[in-house]
Amino acid sequence: MKPAQIHFGLGAGLLLFVSALIAFWVNSASARLEEAQAATESGKAPAVAVASSADEGYCSGQLKPILRRVLTSCGLLKGGGARGCQPLEARSVAAMSGGDFNALFTPLAERAAILQFEKSGDALDEASRALLDKTFSDQRGASYFLVVSRASPEGSTDYNRELSQRRAGAVLEHLKATYNDPDLDQEVGLLWLGEEFAQLDEEFCKWNRSQPEGPCATDVLNRSAFIAWIDCQL
Repeated sequence: MKPAQIHFGLGAGLLLFVSALIAFWVNSASARLEEAQAATESGKAPAVAVASSADEGYCSGQLKPILRRVLTSCGLLKGGGARGCQPLEARSVAAMSGGDFNALFTPLAERAAILQFEKSGDALDEASRALLDKTFSDQRGASYFLVVSRASPEGSTDYNRELSQRRAGAVLEHLKATYNDPDLDQEVGLLWLGEEFAQLDEEFCKWNRSQPEGPCATDVLNRSAFIAWIDCQL
């Protein structure tokens, strides 16, 4: 076979291969587009939440549905209604283990704070009020201020539920008394966990705490309220 014929055959084969590849890409793209349009028309939401490019870096696909459930339970996402945080069955709200729930917030370590209380106490001391004011003032355009309060294991389960609820309430009452913010009731979300779920371990002793010089065993650490501004596209 002459060289010209060989070159012509190779060229024709390459052209055929490229044409077939382009057709495959076009058909695949068309199929994906049809699937997306069908999902939109049916009103189905994506099965897995993903972080938007407009979100802060900590807004993971795991954090967003948890945050949405918490804020809905607090009435913050319903619009126009009264805010109503009721005692929550935290495992149902989080739908995950306590350790996994706490791990969601580790990217917030530089922005969050832990307000510590005395044993059986629900009053904010001077250091806690100062740290709360500093954290709340650092909004940076965020939409939601999350308060997650806990109790250490001493006492009955029911007592510790009520105690952690009072601790969350103390945070909210201080904000109401200090800031003339008409949107406060639509910004602050409360979740009280008692002793039953998502106890903090000693790793959280490294976080910004209201008693940084004091002891930080797990029982001391869990007499607390975790606070943070969160800005996620929900």
